[in-house]
Amino acid sequence: MRHFVGLILALALAAALFFGVGWGLTHISGLAAHTSRLPSRTALIALGSLAGAGLLAGILLAAPAVSPLAAGLPGLVSIAWTALFVVSPHRAISYLPMQGYAFGTGFRYLLTSGVLGLLGLAMIVPLFVPSRWVRHRIDDEEEEDDDQTLPEATGLLA
Repeated sequence: MRHFVGLILALALAAALFFGVGWGLTHISGLAAHTSRLPSRTALIALGSLAGAGLLAGILLAAPAVSPLAAGLPGLVSIAWTALFVVSPHRAISYLPMQGYAFGTGFRYLLTSGVLGLLGLAMIVPLFVPSRWVRHRIDDEEEEDDDQTLPEATGLLA
């Protein structure tokens, strides 16, 4: 059940990377074009979008109770897409959805700059940590067994 929830969280992280980071990156580039001291409302929402996606990715990477599939599957897709871009850039870009929208434009920038591959490499790290694949349960019976003292072996060393 934990790995099924991890699969659902993987879909949520993939959506956050595509929509949140893609849209946020497209609109955050507008901050450099403006020279005003106070950023616009859209730029602040873009910063929040980037921060939210980064926070979700960080939680899924660091929390030991979360299945490693949650961060690992989007990471593997990111690495595969970046590898496809290295081999055939035109094909990798043609597979990008919603290229006419801000989401697709920002995600295209992630892909072409190599940041998507870097994110993918960071997100697959939990797949290689063996302790993330098992659930750690603490049963009452195990705790009681640990508290009991072992019977003394008399006469064995005499």
